[in-house]
Amino acid sequence: MKMKNVAEGVAKEGPEGVVRRTLAYHDEAMLCHFELKKGAKIPLHNHRATQIGYLFSGRARFLAEKPEDEFEVTQGDSYVLPPFVKHGTVALEDTVYIEVFSPSREEYQDF
Repeated sequence: MKMKNVAEGVAKEGPEGVVRRTLAYHDEAMLCHFELKKGAKIPLHNHRATQIGYLFSGRARFLAEKPEDEFEVTQGDSYVLPPFVKHGTVALEDTVYIEVFSPSREEYQDF
């Protein structure tokens, strides 16, 4: 079993202003902690993993291919993004959230 406390997690920055810490994972699921500085942007992308998140603090807008599919989240909100749906994020304030990916994303298995 692999697991980390947020303070022990290895901080990986990218894109600029976005810091991810992978906390725990196995083949079927992964838990990651994200910190985004106000104005930081994750460009549109997709992946095979379902993505479920919970926003601890701040405010962010999830981007989509169509503006009508975009949405904002604030402190206490949760969300789910299905597999292969193009999405991105822009931090409207300094923002902290956690996300579960299922299955695990190989590119985030870095501890």
